[in-house]
Amino acid sequence: MKLVVNNSYKPFTVRDYINKAILIFNENRIFFLTILSLLIKSIFFLGFIASSSGNYIALFKLPIYLVNFILYVSLITIFLSVGYLFKGLGQAFAFVTINLLLSLFMVADLIYYRGFQSFISLYSLSQGGNLDNLGETIISMLRSQDILFIIDIIIFLVIILRKKTSYRQAKRKVSLFFILLIASSSLSFYYHYRYDILEDGKNKRYFHIYWSPLYSMGSMSPIGYHIYDSYLYFKNSKQLELTEKDHKEINAWYDNKEKNIEDNSYKGALKGKNLIFMQIESLESFLIGAKVNGEEITPNLNKLLKNSLHFSEIYEQVSGGNSSDGDLMANTSMHPVKNGSTFFRFPSNKYNSLPRLMKKLGYYTSAFHPDGGGYWNWMPALQSMEFDKCTDVTGFNLDETIGLGLSDGSYLKQLSEKIISQPRPFYSFLVTLTSHMPFDLPKEYRHMKLPEEMDNNILGDYFQSIHYTDKHLGKFIDSLEQNDLLKDTVLVIYGDHTGVHKYYKDKLEAINPKENWWYKDNFTVPLIIYSKDLEGKSFKTIGGQIDIMPTVAYLMGVPEEEYINTAMGRNLLKTRKNFTILSNGVYIGDYKTEEEKRHAIEALNISDKLIRSGYFK
Repeated sequence: MKLVVNNSYKPFTVRDYINKAILIFNENRIFFLTILSLLIKSIFFLGFIASSSGNYIALFKLPIYLVNFILYVSLITIFLSVGYLFKGLGQAFAFVTINLLLSLFMVADLIYYRGFQSFISLYSLSQGGNLDNLGETIISMLRSQDILFIIDIIIFLVIILRKKTSYRQAKRKVSLFFILLIASSSLSFYYHYRYDILEDGKNKRYFHIYWSPLYSMGSMSPIGYHIYDSYLYFKNSKQLELTEKDHKEINAWYDNKEKNIEDNSYKGALKGKNLIFMQIESLESFLIGAKVNGEEITPNLNKLLKNSLHFSEIYEQVSGGNSSDGDLMANTSMHPVKNGSTFFRFPSNKYNSLPRLMKKLGYYTSAFHPDGGGYWNWMPALQSMEFDKCTDVTGFNLDETIGLGLSDGSYLKQLSEKIISQPRPFYSFLVTLTSHMPFDLPKEYRHMKLPEEMDNNILGDYFQSIHYTDKHLGKFIDSLEQNDLLKDTVLVIYGDHTGVHKYYKDKLEAINPKENWWYKDNFTVPLIIYSKDLEGKSFKTIGGQIDIMPTVAYLMGVPEEEYINTAMGRNLLKTRKNFTILSNGVYIGDYKTEEEKRHAIEALNISDKLIRSGYFK
C-alpha cells in the first residue's frame, strides 16, 4: 500500500485575507456602509447635544461623550441584522429603511432636546395628545443642518437603483441574522454588566446616570439610551415599593434638612389674605425692569415691585413635564420624577400640597388653565392635590384664540369675574398661555415700539409676547382693585420656565450687535410676591421653583410643622443657604462641605422615590 502525500495545500497569505475581506465587503456593501453612516450620524448627534442648545456641533466637547465606538457599532448591528431576513432588493431596502427610521428618531430627539433639554421617551410618546396644535412649534425647532441625518439615505437609494441587478442576487441569511443579533446583544450587555454591576461605578464609569441624560446618551449611544430608557419605562410602570433602606434614606434626608432657624417678621405677615398664584408662560428674570429705547417690557409687573418681595435668582427646575412641572413644584415643593411627566405617570398621587394646607386654614381653593384639562394631564393631577374646583378652557367663552389656546386678553378678563365671585378667603392657582413659544403674536397685538431690526427677529417676538401678557395682567390686577379685592389679596407671580433662552439660543447668537442684558442666559425666572401691606425688597438669594411653596406658606401663616418634613424646598425668607439644584443634577450656589452639596443633589433621587411610591397617600 502506497501512501500518497498531498502537497497541494497552500497556507493563506495576507493577500488572500485581504481578497476575502474585499469579497465579504462587496457582498454586504450596504450593510457595512449603513453601519458607518449611522455611526457618523451618532457622532453628529452627540456633537449637537454637547453644544447645550442643540444647534451646532461642539467638537471640543465630543471626547467627553464618545465613550466606546465598539458599543455603538454593536447596538447599530442589532437593528441592521434584521435586514438579513430579507432577500434580493428587499434586503437592500430593509437596510435603508432601518437607517431612515433610526435617523428620523435622532432628528426627533434633537428637536425635543432643543425645546426641553431632554430626550424623547416612551413617557413622552404616551403623551402624544400634548402635540396637538404644536405644529408651528415643532417646525421652529428644525435647523438646516438637520439635513445631515437624511442626505445619506438619498445616496444609498441612488446606489441601489443604479445597481439593482446585482442587489437582486442577495440571499436571505437567517443564520447570519441570529449570529449578529446574539453577538451584538451580548457585547452590549457586557458593558452594562462591567460598569454598573462588576465595577459598581467604583472607577467612575457608569452605563447610565439618572440625573445626566447627556452622559447616559454618550455612554450608551443614541440607540442604546432609548433601549435602556424603554427598559426603565416598563420596570418603573408599577408603583415603587420602598424598602427599609429607602425609608431610612428618606428620613435621614429630611433630618439633615435646614431647620431650627430663628423666625423673623415675615412669619405670618400676610395671614388671612386671599392668595393668587400666577404662573406666567416663559417669563424670564431679565425682563423685569428692562427697557428698550426707554419703553418698559413689563411695565405692570414693574409697578408691583414697590410693594413686593422680588426674588431675581430663582432657577428653572422643570423636567420631562415642562410647564406642568411648574404646577407640581409650586403647589407641592417636590421635584418632578426623573423620567417622563409626573402628571402623566402619577396623576392620582396625593401630596401635602399648598391647597391642602390652605384648606386647613379655612380657604376655598381653585385652579384655572386656558387649555384642555388633558393637556399634560394637569386637571386630574391638580384635583388630586385637593383643589376644590379645577376649570379648563371649557369653562370659558372661547371667543379669541392665539397660539395654543384662549388668548391671555380674553382669558384674564373672564378670569377676573370668576375670581371675584369666589368664596373668601381663597387660594387660586392660574397659568397663562399666549407667551408660549414660538412667540408668534399677531401684528395687531404687537404694541411695543421696537427698532425695526429687533422687531423682525426672535428677541423682538419674545418681547412683544411678554409685553402683551403683561398688559392684560395689568388689567386683571386693576379689576381686582376696582372690586375692592386687591387690598386683601396676595399675588405670587413667577415664570413656569425660561423662554427665548430655553428654545432659541442659536437665533439669539445670530443677532448683532449683542447686549449682555438680553444675551446672557442665566436660567432664571422671577418670583414676585405682592401685597399692599409689604414694603418692597429685592432678594439675591439663590433658589428654585420648589422653594416657592414653603416661602409663601411662611408668609401666609401656615404652621411650619405642617410642611417642614414634606416640602423639599426651603423657605427663602428664613435660610442660611444660597443654592439650588437643576433637574439634571447641576448644583448652583455656595456650599461649605461636599456632604452638604451631596445632600442637596440627593433631593432629586429622594423626591423621585417619594412620588413613584405614592409616599404621601
